[in-house]
Amino acid sequence: MTNTLPELPEVTGPLFRPGAPGYDEEIAGFQTAYTHRPALVVGALHAEDVRSAVEYAARHGLPVSVQATGHGLSVAADDGVLISTRRMREITVDPDARTARVGAGVQAEALIEAAGAHGLAPLNGSSPSVGVVGYHLGGGLGILARTFGYAADHVRAIELVTADGRLRRLTPGEDLFGAVLGTGGNYGVVTALEVELFPIAAVYGGRLIFDAGLVEPALEGWRQWTWDLPEEMTSAITVMAMPDLPVIPEPLRGRYIATVNIAYTGSGSDGERLVAPLRAIGPRLTDDLRVMPYVDTHTIHSDPPFPHAYTATNALLPELTVDAAQAFLDVAGPASPVPVVAGIRHLGGALRRPGPANVAVDHRDAEYLARFITGPETDGTAVGDHHDLIAKALSSWAVGHSPTFLYGAGDRADEAQTRAGYTPATYRRLAALKSDTDPANLFRFNRNIRPNRS
Repeated sequence: MTNTLPELPEVTGPLFRPGAPGYDEEIAGFQTAYTHRPALVVGALHAEDVRSAVEYAARHGLPVSVQATGHGLSVAADDGVLISTRRMREITVDPDARTARVGAGVQAEALIEAAGAHGLAPLNGSSPSVGVVGYHLGGGLGILARTFGYAADHVRAIELVTADGRLRRLTPGEDLFGAVLGTGGNYGVVTALEVELFPIAAVYGGRLIFDAGLVEPALEGWRQWTWDLPEEMTSAITVMAMPDLPVIPEPLRGRYIATVNIAYTGSGSDGERLVAPLRAIGPRLTDDLRVMPYVDTHTIHSDPPFPHAYTATNALLPELTVDAAQAFLDVAGPASPVPVVAGIRHLGGALRRPGPANVAVDHRDAEYLARFITGPETDGTAVGDHHDLIAKALSSWAVGHSPTFLYGAGDRADEAQTRAGYTPATYRRLAALKSDTDPANLFRFNRNIRPNRS
C-alpha cells in the first residue's frame, strides 16, 4: 500500500488515510468477507468532490474504486483512491413526469419511501438497503422484473465522471449511456441517476415455505407452474439449510427448506387463484401471501438486514428441464460439501424485450437465473472449487451468467469470466469504448472490461 501520497485532492468532503480515525468505518460495507484497503478515501459530498477525486487519481496514476453500501463488492481495492458516495443521498421526485433523480448514495428504501408519498414506486430489487445506483449499474433485476423488465431499461439520464475528470450528463441513445448500464462501474463514477417511477401502491405477494420432505416436490411444482404465467407474476424459489441459531424463527430453525417468493401486480383475488397450484404441493411452514403496501415489499424475500460475508456465482438458463432442476439440487442440496443458499429466479416476460439501444444487459432469452451464495473462502480453495463444480453441473444448459450476481472471489475475476456475461459482439463494443474513455483502466476494481480495440 502507498504510504506517501502526492498533494491531496481539493474536496469539501472528509479525507481518510490508513490508520487515521474514521478510516476503518468509512471502508466498511455490507460485504464483510472482502474489504477495500485504499491508500486514500474521499468522502464525497457532491459531484464536484467526485470529479476532483477522479482528476487527482488520474493525474497521479492511481486506480479508483467506488463504494456506497458495499453490497455488490466484486473485487476489493488494494491501494489507490476509494470514493465513498454514501453521503450523496439527495432525492428529487417529479410526480408529473413519474421520475426521480437520486444521488449516488441513496438506498432503495429511501427511494421507495419518497416515491410512495406520490403513489409511485421504483423498480427496486429485494433488499431495501442496496444502493440505487449500483443496482442499476448491474442491470437491475427487480421484484417485478417480469412485468417491467430490467430497471436499467428505465433510466432516463446518467450523471457520470469519466477518467478524464469530466462530469457528463448522458441520455438514452449515446454509446456511453448504454455501456454504463450493465457493466458495474467500468466507465466512471456515477454521481446521480434519473429513473422512471410507476403507479404502483400495492402488490400481492409474500412467501410459501416448505419443509425438507417437500423441497423436491416444491421445486418440481414451481418448475411446472412457471411454464404458463402472466407477465404480472414474478417469482423465485430458494433452497437452503437454515442455521440452528436463536435469531432464526422457531418454525424454521435448523430445517432444510424451500421458499417460493411471489410478487404479483394484479388483484389479490387473481393472485390467490394463480398460486393455488403451489399451495396444493402440501402444508407450509410459512404462508404469508397477501396484498401489501409497496413499502412492505422487502418482506417478500426478507434478505438479511445485517452485514455479513458471502461469495456467489450464477448461471443463466434458457429452460429449466427436469434434469437441470436435479443438477441444481445435486450441487446445492443438503449433501453439498459447502453450505449453499441456492435460488432460481423466473425470468422471461418483459425481460425478453430488447432494451434501449446499447444497454449492456445481454442473454435476454434466458428464462431462469440459478444463483448460488456461499460463505467466503475458509479452507484454501474449497468454496472456489465448489463454484467450479456448480458451473460444470449446469454447463449443459447455461447460456452465460449475470455479472451483477458474481460476488467476491476476486482472484477468479478474470477476462474469461467477464466475457461470459455478454455476447461476443457486446463485449467487443464495450472493450473498444473502454479504450476510448478509460485507456489506463483507472476503473478496474470490478468484473473488469479491459481496454482493447481488437
